[in-house]
Amino acid sequence: MGQTPTRSIVLLSVTWFFLIGALGLFFPYYSLYLSANAGLSGSQVGLVMATIPLVGIIVQPLWGRLADLTGSRKRVFTVITVGAALGYAGLYPVRSFPGLVAGTALLAVFSAAAIPSCIALSMALLRGTGPHTFGLVRAWGTVGFLIAVVAFPAVVGPADPQTGTAAARDGLGLILPLTGVFTLMAGLTAARLPRDEQVTVRASRGDWRLLARDGPFVRLLAFVLATYFFLQGPIALFPIFVRSLGGSVEMVSRMWIFMLALEIPLVALSGTGFRWLGPRGLLALGVGSGAIRWLVSALAGDLRVVYAVQILHGVTVMGLIIGGPIYVEAVVPARLRATGQAMLSMVGMGAGGILSNLVSGWLIDHLGPAAPALFGGAGALLLTVSMGVLVPPPRRLVHPEDLPKAVAPDLP
Repeated sequence: MGQTPTRSIVLLSVTWFFLIGALGLFFPYYSLYLSANAGLSGSQVGLVMATIPLVGIIVQPLWGRLADLTGSRKRVFTVITVGAALGYAGLYPVRSFPGLVAGTALLAVFSAAAIPSCIALSMALLRGTGPHTFGLVRAWGTVGFLIAVVAFPAVVGPADPQTGTAAARDGLGLILPLTGVFTLMAGLTAARLPRDEQVTVRASRGDWRLLARDGPFVRLLAFVLATYFFLQGPIALFPIFVRSLGGSVEMVSRMWIFMLALEIPLVALSGTGFRWLGPRGLLALGVGSGAIRWLVSALAGDLRVVYAVQILHGVTVMGLIIGGPIYVEAVVPARLRATGQAMLSMVGMGAGGILSNLVSGWLIDHLGPAAPALFGGAGALLLTVSMGVLVPPPRRLVHPEDLPKAVAPDLP
């Protein structure tokens, strides 16, 4: 198929809008919900939140292998989203700490695999259009996230547990069923995507070892692990840094709106950057921008400078969420597409993110709120200048079974 039908592009855009829009409802507010509505302590909130990436490390490659072995990537994504939707809704009546840990872990069995599964599905359907189309489609996810994160507080009112009304605190619980609805809409939309031999091509048992033996792919995973190790913690603990400089929660919110609004056109136009730089260049641009962002923030000590330099957030996101998956798409066989994307997410946002948050918390306790930004910026700068050595040019694996084999397609 030389060109992707407009219908597929539209359906994928809507799928990403609801899928990432669901995250805009859940992640900015779930920790507050656990504290204000469920009455958990700070350490309990941290433990509940930690279950999501911890479970993700285990389940992401398993879902990826299931999709590749069965050739039912669309159906697997639909199952994942339906399971996640039920998981979000099922958390609504739960208030006890053990119940929230168990419920969040069960939710993560499905939700943690949604994004890499959607990336694999998108790459298969958009393979004939070039990376620029993936950027345009993926940008609608950021639009959904921005709308959700801005609109939800306006619906429920002030949600601060100290200043918000009781009605607002009760309304905060709506994030769970609403996130479930958004996630379900993503799955139902994807279920309408057309059948395609690249979506249904099937892997063989044991051929995941091809990826484990492939130098460029393994070196990419190591680079992405190091990247998230340096960059995830500073953004996760960014509000603490802003507050240490005299900023308010409202300022953090405005900064996020500023960052997301600029991220949308950058991701949408990332195809131009790919044509100029290639996947390695996009990765280097993203990591280098993150290095400048956090080094300037840590060394300036001025909120006005910190605010201005957040413009680089969009460049970093563009480099990582577009450059990384495109590199994987360039080196893995089509039949291992879902496994490769799942491993990328598992290593980066999973293992790298967990380690980064742990180290950043230790740095704040022992060296101060600016320490994670300084440490992360310095590490990211080192990765950027070493990019040419650490990550080789993409080279697709060649194997006799790599040619697509049509199998029984997904049912419409």
